[in-house]
Amino acid sequence: MFFELVRFILYSGLIVLIAKYILVITLRKLAENLNLKPKTVGDIAGYATSVPELLTISISSMNGLIGTSIFNVVSSNIINFIQYIVTIFLNKNKKAFSNSAIKIDIVLVIITILIPVFLIWKNIELNLLIVPAFLILYVLFGYINHNVHKLYLENEDHEIEKQIREETKKEEGNTRKTVLYILILLGTGILLYVIGELLGETLNRLCYQFGISQVIIGILLGFITSIPEMVTFFEAQKHYKEKNVNDILGVVEATNNLLTSNVLNLFLIQSIGILIYTFLKG
Repeated sequence: MFFELVRFILYSGLIVLIAKYILVITLRKLAENLNLKPKTVGDIAGYATSVPELLTISISSMNGLIGTSIFNVVSSNIINFIQYIVTIFLNKNKKAFSNSAIKIDIVLVIITILIPVFLIWKNIELNLLIVPAFLILYVLFGYINHNVHKLYLENEDHEIEKQIREETKKEEGNTRKTVLYILILLGTGILLYVIGELLGETLNRLCYQFGISQVIIGILLGFITSIPEMVTFFEAQKHYKEKNVNDILGVVEATNNLLTSNVLNLFLIQSIGILIYTFLKG
């Protein structure tokens, strides 16, 4: 069992390192090359940092470990939120919490934590009936997020465009870089898939041969797969401080990273896990 645990840590760590040092960095460069706004960059970072959860939850479901997936989601979402709060205080950006858009986004994040906690508390079975509700909530949360930013951050967005236009102009329209970043992302996706397959085999042996609880494995996966978010929360705020622009820009990016990641984990990735589990079980 010792060697299986070593493999579990090794494969999980590789997924996190690849997501942190290749996937997230490449996506940021691609976003800047395309001259995207902080909110959009945060959304993209949220998708990038949810790749480890997508892999671990899909692999767990393929191996019949659906219980692992919900504990992976709840631990990831809780840890993401704690890490976000810590980075805000360490970067002395507490004043950004006075913005209504940020407040509403944080409420949405808290809901993404309460829902899986409720499912676990009530011992509600993860089945196909939950998937439509999750997908509706995924769209609803996206709609709310888009509109509150449009309503409460429109003035800041105009300031963003004025303050960082010169910084991003040199990257604008660089097609060769865009193609390079896309190719790197494709190669990274293939590499993550291969490592994910190895992790799936290890999870299967740990649960079925050695009897380790799905709860324990799910929580461990949550800790491991939340590391990329911590990196991007810090990096987002540092990025805009170094440009000497409005501090709220880094908070906007970090907050959208957090919300997008948590929403994806719970509503979309968990739904994928349920579909995989149900299909293979049937």
